[in-house]
Amino acid sequence: MSKFSSFFAAAAVGLSLLTAAAAPAVADDDPSKVINEIRESGVLKIPVMTGEEPGYIKDKETGEWSGFYVEFLSEVAEQLGVEIEPVETTWGNLAADFQSNKIDVAIGVNPNPKRGLVVDYLWEPIFTDAWAALTPKGKPVATWNELNNPEKNVVVQKGSTMQIVAEALLPKATITPVEDRGQALMELQAGRADAVVLAVFDALQITNQDIGDVSLPEPILRNPATLAVARKPGNAGFINFLTNWVQQERSLGLAQGKLARAWEARGIDLSILPEGFSF
Repeated sequence: MSKFSSFFAAAAVGLSLLTAAAAPAVADDDPSKVINEIRESGVLKIPVMTGEEPGYIKDKETGEWSGFYVEFLSEVAEQLGVEIEPVETTWGNLAADFQSNKIDVAIGVNPNPKRGLVVDYLWEPIFTDAWAALTPKGKPVATWNELNNPEKNVVVQKGSTMQIVAEALLPKATITPVEDRGQALMELQAGRADAVVLAVFDALQITNQDIGDVSLPEPILRNPATLAVARKPGNAGFINFLTNWVQQERSLGLAQGKLARAWEARGIDLSILPEGFSF
């Protein structure tokens, strides 16, 4: 065999080895991998949570779930040609749920740096909320600073963005994390809490229960409610699909219409929102 023949033979073997080594990487980089997996499974696994009305509403008799978050994700599932599979959880457990493959997508979540280590967030929010304080009747607050002293006990949901907000804004206050919204409200009703930090739309619908007063303290902190998916190979196409869905929902007024109907049905008075506040 000539030197040239030997060279080309060696080059061919090297090229075939490189191609073989690159093949798995190409497969892993398939942007449609996650979408295909969801379609093959026939279900879109979504988180649902008790005590989080009107986003999540559980029928006590049938156990079926509804609410505007479920409505949104049911539409996503319909476009993918699959059914939704509700997975009961809490806001604080979402990162672990993604890592253990219990859920495929979460909605209404807030950018959270700790969760951001394992979760990919969409940059386009489905709507914009704001952080509020639910306080005992007759004790509204005009500023966050009014709660920032050691004598004030502020209750938040454990592992949630609400906890991050409270710890950042109220370093002098006593911050008490609890498992869910129901426990937080029990603390307020029992007189053990001076405030509960909540998204304003959640806080407003709680006022129908005559539990406390809702304040939108200064400075007003706008709160983007977005979608999140697990960070793993092949999710680029899923993120692109969800981003386009969100942009269509917002640009056509579909998202705003669904939310307005949901809040109106629950008797939520939006007059506390400042003029020009757009969700």
